[in-house]
Amino acid sequence: MARYSPYRKKILLMLLAGVALGLTYSPRGQKKILKAFIKDWKNIERDRLYYLLNEFKYERLIDYQESSNGTIKVILTENGKKKALQYDFDEIKIKKPSQWDGKWRLVIFDIPERIRKGRDALRDKLKDLDFYELQKSVWVHPYPCEDEINFITEVFDLRSYIRFAEIIKITNEAKLKLHFKLY
Repeated sequence: MARYSPYRKKILLMLLAGVALGLTYSPRGQKKILKAFIKDWKNIERDRLYYLLNEFKYERLIDYQESSNGTIKVILTENGKKKALQYDFDEIKIKKPSQWDGKWRLVIFDIPERIRKGRDALRDKLKDLDFYELQKSVWVHPYPCEDEINFITEVFDLRSYIRFAEIIKITNEAKLKLHFKLY
């Protein structure tokens, strides 16, 4: 099973893309999802796909649903969605643009002690994404990352405790520029 993990990840993420396609109303967004999906779909070996689908069914990550016209759909279960989101979460990165726009992105949070595990996991992920800790619950990054932060807050279910801001000026900016090598 371990040797198939990259394929497992790819197929679960592709199934999640199908869910995203169904929830996307924007034609531009649908086109983007389809383009990535078709490219990945062509690179999958059919025998391995069938093997993994059977494995996913056994692990209750997917289910099959027959429609009235006889076609069978592969449905991602709630467990499958969580697993796919976890894979996507592990791969998340903040893209570095060719030129910095001069804005700082702040992530500010006040997470209660009763959900300490979520708070610690958030801190670990911010460190992993190369955020700089200004204070215990204030983190800064120079590049656009609002979508990534929104995704992280959804994964950890911390939406009501986290604030995101873009600012153009901050004290000790020289130290931050030095840290992020913006000179």
